Amino acid sequence: MTNMKTIILCGGKGTRIRGVNDDLPKPMIPIGPYPILWHIMAGYAAHGHKDFILCLGHRGQVIKDFFLNYRARTTDVTIDFAQDRALTFHNAADVIDWRITLAETGPETLTGSRVIKAAPYLGEDETFMLTYGDGVADVDIQSLVAFHRDHGKLMTVCGVRPPGRFGELEDDGTGIVTEFNEKPQATGGRISGGFFVCNRGVLDYLDGTRDDQILETEPMRRLAADGQMMMYRHGGFWQCMDTYRDFSLLNELYAAGKAPWVAW
Repeated sequence: MTNMKTIILCGGKGTRIRGVNDDLPKPMIPIGPYPILWHIMAGYAAHGHKDFILCLGHRGQVIKDFFLNYRARTTDVTIDFAQDRALTFHNAADVIDWRITLAETGPETLTGSRVIKAAPYLGEDETFMLTYGDGVADVDIQSLVAFHRDHGKLMTVCGVRPPGRFGELEDDGTGIVTEFNEKPQATGGRISGGFFVCNRGVLDYLDGTRDDQILETEPMRRLAADGQMMMYRHGGFWQCMDTYRDFSLLNELYAAGKAPWVAW
């Protein structure tokens, strides 16, 4: 499969998650030893897509520093000051062969404007992927891309059922509980889980002169109105990291070796 470029939106201020380091941008909040952003990228890389464009903004230097110093951060290091500070890296557990473009798209820029600012790094590519820096899923990327290519529209959005926040009760009509699900999935409609596939024509729906354009409002509404958006139904695992509860859940799954999104 062709190594398709993936734009990741990781510049927003997001919401603070109490109990987690507030100095970190949300994409750098850890799941196990690595930031959630790393997990997202590793998922794409496992499907052969290893070329990333990271749209930086709020505290983007933290993300830059992580990748610029990746080997030093993830391995043991010997520094030989007698040899002009020569470095020897040991025990490289997770060697990556990714290509990463760190694009400064502005601290206040909104999602649609970030995409158009990152567009020059797509080169002449006709198709690209797009996602957010704060959610993991076990999406079959190969199937997603194949679906996009088959329907021929400009954008595919991955539709997911959001996990429920509270216990769900079922009764028999008289008040006797017949079923209780502590962490059910919502039974209503699907929401956008990110994991988009886009043709280059999507960029025509974005205004390169603005910083305040939200991808999910006017541009995507116009795409839908023009019949240029298709939904890929994902019935598996999807979870964003919006709250401390989300952070705890994802870390518990990872620590137990039961993380559905881990495909590497």
